[in-house]
Amino acid sequence: MKITIVGTGYVGLVTGTCFAETGITVTCVDVDRHKIEKLKSGIAPIYEPGLDDMIQRNAAKGRLSFSTSLKESIGESEVVFIAVGTPPDEDGHADLTHVIDVAREIGAHMKKYLAVVTKSTVPVGTADKVKAAIQKELRKRRLDTPFDVASNPEFLKEGNAIEDFLKPDRIVIGVESDQAESIMRRLYKPFLLNNHPILFMDIASAEMTKYVANAMLATKISFINDIANLCEIAGADVNAVRKGIGSDPRIGNAFIYPGVGYGGSCFPKDVKALIKTAHAHHYDLAILKAVEAVNERQKKIMFKKIAHHFQGRLKGKTFAIWGLSFKPNTDDMREAPALAIIKSLLRAGAKVKAYDPVAAKECRKHLGDKITYARDQYEALMGADALVVVTEWSEFRVPNFKIMEKNMKNKLIFDGRNIFEPAEIRDFGFVYYGIGRGRSQ
Repeated sequence: MKITIVGTGYVGLVTGTCFAETGITVTCVDVDRHKIEKLKSGIAPIYEPGLDDMIQRNAAKGRLSFSTSLKESIGESEVVFIAVGTPPDEDGHADLTHVIDVAREIGAHMKKYLAVVTKSTVPVGTADKVKAAIQKELRKRRLDTPFDVASNPEFLKEGNAIEDFLKPDRIVIGVESDQAESIMRRLYKPFLLNNHPILFMDIASAEMTKYVANAMLATKISFINDIANLCEIAGADVNAVRKGIGSDPRIGNAFIYPGVGYGGSCFPKDVKALIKTAHAHHYDLAILKAVEAVNERQKKIMFKKIAHHFQGRLKGKTFAIWGLSFKPNTDDMREAPALAIIKSLLRAGAKVKAYDPVAAKECRKHLGDKITYARDQYEALMGADALVVVTEWSEFRVPNFKIMEKNMKNKLIFDGRNIFEPAEIRDFGFVYYGIGRGRSQ
C-alpha cells in the first residue's frame, strides 16, 4: 500500500514515519526544500525521542521517502493525508489556508480515485471545504474522477508521539462511504491485530472529537491550577488533595498536576478554535472561556510569587531557569509558560540564566540573546539569587543540593511544577515556594 503525507511538521512526520514502520510505502511532501533535504539526510526538523533513528531505518529500507512535489507523489498513492498547520488567525479561528491549498493541488493533479484524509486539527465543516476545493479543480480539468474525504484526527503527545501512534488508545476515523472505510481499515490493519480500538463515525463527529478531547484535558489542568491557588490561600496542600481526588476512578490521576499553566501547539489554539466554533453557531462555551482565562492567569502566578518575595525589587537580580520547553521531551516552545515568566523578569530589570536539555536553540528564536544559555543545570545556578523550575525534566528531580548551595547566591527555589517535596528542600536549608502547597513556604 502506498500513501502520501502532505506536511512534515510534527504530526505529518510522525504519522508518515510510523506508517512506514508498519510496512506501508510512504512519501512525505513539503514545500520547504531545506526541510526536505535535511530529512533526506536522516535529520528530523523537530525533537522527538526515537524519531531520527526510525526515519533513517525506514528510509534505508525504501519504505519512507521525501519530496517537494505532490504532483509526482500522488500518482500511485491510494491515500493522501493532509497534515499541514492550522495556526490560529487574529481572532482565534483555525486558519485553513494551507489545508485548502493542499486540497486544490490534489484536485489539480489526481488521476484516479483517492481517499483524501485530513490529519490536521480542523474545525467541523472543514471536510466539506476540502471536498469543494478538490471538485472545483476537477471541474476545471473537465474530469469526474471519484474521491472520498475522511477525517482521522491525531492524539499524539509530544515527547511520546511514536509510542502513542504505534500503540494508540483509540483510532478515530470519520468517513462517508463504505469504500473509504474499507481503505482506512486496511491502512490501520496492523493496529487492529493488536486490538487497538478503531472508532468509525461521521466526519463532523470525528472533526469535533479532536477539539473536545484537548478541551477536556485543558479543562482538567485549569481546574486543578485554580484549586491549587485556593489550597495555598486556605492552607491546604494540593498534592494531598490531588491524590485524594485522583483515587476516584471517575476522575483519575491524569492531567491533575498543578503548575504554571499549559502551553504547546495544541491546547491553547484548540481551546480558542472550539470557542470560536461555538460562537459561529451562536452558542457560548462559558466553561472553556473560564479555562482559557485561568490558564492565562496561571502563567503569571510564579512571577507574582517571585516579586512578592523580593518585595518588587528585582532589578539587577539573577534568576536561574530550569526548563524552557512547554513540557519535557520536546523542544516545542509555542505558548510555553517559561516565555511568560522570563519576559516578566526581564521587564522588571532582572537577569536570566536558563538551561533546557533540548530547547535552547528554539528559545533563541523567541528571546535571542536577551538571556544567558547555560550548558547544564548547575552552570545556570552560578551567582543566581533564586532558581525557578518551569519544566519538569527528569534530570531536575534529584539534584545535587551541595552543588546548588555552592553555586547560588541565595538558597531560594520557586518550584513551578511541584517536583520537590517542601520538607526535604527545607531540610537542606532552602526557602521553598511551590504551587498550592499550603500557606507556609
